[in-house]
Amino acid sequence: MAGAAGDSLGLYISIPFCRSKCTYCNFASGVYPASEHARYVNRLIDDLSGAGKWAARMGVELPRSVDSIYLGGGTPSLLEPELLERLFAAIRAQCALETDAEITVECAPGQISDATLDAMTRVGVNRVSLGVQSFIDREAQVSGRLHTRAVVLHDLQRLRAAGISNLNIDLIAGLAGQTLASWNESLGVLLDAGAPHASVYILEVDEDSRLGREMLAGGARYHAEAVPTDDAIARMYETAIDTLECAGLAQYEISNFARRGKQSRHNRRYWERRPYLGLGLDASSALRAVQQAGESGPGYLLRSTTSDDLKAYLEGSEPAETAWLSPERQHEEAWFLGLRLNAGVKLAAVRKEFGRQPVAHALEAAQDLAERGLVHVDSRTVRLTPQGQLLSNEVFQEFLGAANEEPEPVVAI
Repeated sequence: MAGAAGDSLGLYISIPFCRSKCTYCNFASGVYPASEHARYVNRLIDDLSGAGKWAARMGVELPRSVDSIYLGGGTPSLLEPELLERLFAAIRAQCALETDAEITVECAPGQISDATLDAMTRVGVNRVSLGVQSFIDREAQVSGRLHTRAVVLHDLQRLRAAGISNLNIDLIAGLAGQTLASWNESLGVLLDAGAPHASVYILEVDEDSRLGREMLAGGARYHAEAVPTDDAIARMYETAIDTLECAGLAQYEISNFARRGKQSRHNRRYWERRPYLGLGLDASSALRAVQQAGESGPGYLLRSTTSDDLKAYLEGSEPAETAWLSPERQHEEAWFLGLRLNAGVKLAAVRKEFGRQPVAHALEAAQDLAERGLVHVDSRTVRLTPQGQLLSNEVFQEFLGAANEEPEPVVAI
């Protein structure tokens, strides 16, 4: 993989294979034949080896130094050990993996074989994210999860015994049948389990998931009628913030909480707009255009996303979506991505990158949002209030166009 000066790179690798499809899931993942796993890893390795030529053709910088790898899904732990080892051997052959790189694998509880766990430790995995979603067995079952609370706790013991103690637990507020009492029980079990990181998501309802389609159309197969109200879900989210904070897991992003030193380095890369390369099904990349000598400023940013169709991807399709973001569009992103972080947007930093005039326009929108109690503005930062976090999509929409006097369209190629 070709090298480039400047920032290091993050690698996101999509592994779309699942044993069952969760009712709320809207990701490009599914229950595919195991015979496709080897073909898929072969395609990943081909993409990785060809990434340098692709970057040169697109005119973007592709740093060779890699400081974070994230295998998401789907369920990456379903890969056979030899496929996992082949993939990481290719990564090490193509990239300069930093010695302290954060290497995360998403795992489904109860779906980590002893052989896979051994392979994970051999290839250097040092962080695992467990898709628990609920510690209440009935809630997990209704959502399509295959584990129980006991299975999750056993897997946490196994991971720690294997030397992987940097652990994240995902929970979802708003699952069918969930109550504030059961939510508090899940939070309590999470804290007792001692994981240093937690991700708390609010249930998304859209037509790309079975549960979402049922809620929009009316039905009972996936227990749509038992999904809590928006007010109840908001209360669960607020309860999580308070409960986790009191236990030492500080919120640092809308959905993420961590003990000191345990924030997700890879995920911060997205919100801080640092370069990353996505490989696999429906994987996104963000890479900066090569700048010529004497150029200054942010330049253009390439965002690309691969196909979400497994057959098309395995047949070698090019990225399904590729677009160049102008500095003006990047300024908008700097606001709505930066506001996801509790630290907020640093005014000195955006003025330095984009200039004083564009920031002044953005601050007009921020002042209006501050009057509505959605953001806090001071001389140094703009950040979301607790109410703003609950209504974050509404806040972010305000910055689309408002951050620039004359918004430019995204140029698709």
